[in-house]
Amino acid sequence: MRIIVAIKQVPDTNEVRLDPRTGTLIREGVPSIINPEDKNAIEAALSLREQLGGEVVVISMGPPQADDALREALAMGVDRAILLTDRAFAGADTWATATTLGLAAKKLAPYDLILCGRQAIDGDTAQVGPQMAEYLNVPQITYVREFSLVDGQVRAKRTMEDGFEVLQAPLPALLTITKEANKPRYPTAPGIFRAYREQQVERWGVADLGADPEGLGLKGSPTQVKRSFSPPPKEPGEIIKAPPAEAAKQLLGRMKQKNLI
Repeated sequence: MRIIVAIKQVPDTNEVRLDPRTGTLIREGVPSIINPEDKNAIEAALSLREQLGGEVVVISMGPPQADDALREALAMGVDRAILLTDRAFAGADTWATATTLGLAAKKLAPYDLILCGRQAIDGDTAQVGPQMAEYLNVPQITYVREFSLVDGQVRAKRTMEDGFEVLQAPLPALLTITKEANKPRYPTAPGIFRAYREQQVERWGVADLGADPEGLGLKGSPTQVKRSFSPPPKEPGEIIKAPPAEAAKQLLGRMKQKNLI
């Protein structure tokens, strides 16, 4: 069994700042981490490998410094890590990113499962996983909190706004994993040693994928971010100090003024 996990290195959102002039993220000096729900996907893959055997391959598209995220994944216990890095990949939107990851998955075929985190904390689009499944023409189940393999098929419980849904799909399939699915393991000391002393992060570029650069990166992106900005700070709250009946009357009046009722 081969399980592919697509991960992303993202800025630690507690440290994110925007350039007031350009509206872009200031990444210099900002620590980077593995996208949290991608760690849940890694944990799900490792747990499945422990049950059924096989291989877990982690792939990520990003600049050379994304090597750190892949080393952490190796330290957690994955078997193989591949960094998709090339200037031709720069400026990719979700579709171009999914295409690049999909090309890597095709090169790694045959595979049984592709796991992704539900969404990345720096974009919150939740689009790359489903678009990757569309590109590869494989079934997809999103927002998965638990799953199992039954007779060559995957059976998954997915979170809905008002409950849960159980779906079944043939393999190979792609699942996006939520934070409720599990608790990611910490890298072990021996795992860290192996990740930095013994194992290698493979690097693939456009030529390795056999891809047309015109369909990747900024050139292959049908959407572009026009502007990024920080939301204005909220106005300070107000405490109504009055007897209950009068306080309720004032509250209703304020709500009407703001067209809340």
